[in-house]
Amino acid sequence: MGFSMNIKKLREGAVLPTYGSKGAAGMDLYACLDESQTETQTIAAGDTAFIKTGVAVAIPEGYVGLIFARSGLSCKEGLAPANKVGVIDSDYRGELIVALHNHSKEEKSIAHGDRIAQLVIMPFEQVVLNEVEDLDETERNAAGFGSTGRN
Repeated sequence: MGFSMNIKKLREGAVLPTYGSKGAAGMDLYACLDESQTETQTIAAGDTAFIKTGVAVAIPEGYVGLIFARSGLSCKEGLAPANKVGVIDSDYRGELIVALHNHSKEEKSIAHGDRIAQLVIMPFEQVVLNEVEDLDETERNAAGFGSTGRN
């Protein structure tokens, strides 16, 4: 088991993130709809909605929270984070909000308590940039996009 991390419920009815299985890397994040909304929030085809989770976390220094799509929701329903991967810095203490984009051709609804994304906590390091006149040579050099072959 890993380290502990503090989490705070910001609203009544918020659901704490959960791991779906013993080997899961990501914690499921749950929709926490505002009282002013109906029981569901509709996302029109091609639109993006900001779905609140009702929780804030204290990610330890040296770690980052990454918000990824849930495979079932994105592949079956066409709903995935608009920014592909959300980045939650360790010094952010606000509510976790998922910008959920509807890639499908029909409107979709999110209900309070629905699993909307997954949160992965990972270590990272900031680097010091050294501006130079030339970079070291490699076998690949500047060859990009598909240059290493197919498969």
